[in-house]
Amino acid sequence: MFSSNARLAAILAVLGSAAIASCAQKQPADPDAPRVPQITESQLREKARESLAQGIEHYNAGRSAEASRSLTAALDHGQLTRPEQGSARKYLAFIYCTSGREAQCRDEFRKALEIDPGFELSLAEAGHPGWGPVYRDVRARLAAPAAAAAAAPAKPAAARSGAEGLLDQGLARYAEGKFDAAAKLLAAALKQGLGAKSDQIAALKHSAFSLCLLGRRVACRNEFAKIFKIDPAFDLAPAEAGHPSWAKIFAEAKQRAQAERRKPAAGAKEKKQ
Repeated sequence: MFSSNARLAAILAVLGSAAIASCAQKQPADPDAPRVPQITESQLREKARESLAQGIEHYNAGRSAEASRSLTAALDHGQLTRPEQGSARKYLAFIYCTSGREAQCRDEFRKALEIDPGFELSLAEAGHPGWGPVYRDVRARLAAPAAAAAAAPAKPAAARSGAEGLLDQGLARYAEGKFDAAAKLLAAALKQGLGAKSDQIAALKHSAFSLCLLGRRVACRNEFAKIFKIDPAFDLAPAEAGHPSWAKIFAEAKQRAQAERRKPAAGAKEKKQ
């Protein structure tokens, strides 16, 4: 009798434990418990691109500290394409060089060139006295091993002649930071006559840059004014527009050109009335 009762008690204990476990498993989740947000890769990529755009906007507005934070955040997301990474590091290099931190500037240019083999500054950017020499030195150092390993030297592009040749020489002097020589060559190219509109604009733009860097503000503004006569919709690239040597002068020339274009329209409207 005792043995039978003991077995019955053991069976009931087992069944009770199973029922408790089953109930515990079926209990609903706590509705007040915090949910862990699920972030997709596309959302991260979009966030990184937003940070990159904000960084460039801050840079162009002269807010270097905010630009640095946004650009660093964009890179930290790890979702930017190679060209986008190169762009972020380019603006970081600009910030470091203009704030006297050449080692960090040099490092950012190196990373940009290593990440994106197609990375290259525009002529206006490369001619900047703050970071141009650093960029050229980093690029030359990275290119040296590849050039030495090449089986045969690359065939140089055929040099252009006439006004176009003077333009190419002027752009080369500008990239080297020789602004006085660049201004003279570009003026000679324009005087001799450039056929293509793109060449005319390139000559006038870099002539304006050179003159502004030389402190010749009126002559600089006059060159910008000539560009708007060729192309009323002309605008500088973001990196060019934020340059402290000519940003205000360009904006003033643009406003004057827009005002001049409005005058004929206003006159025609008055005649109709």
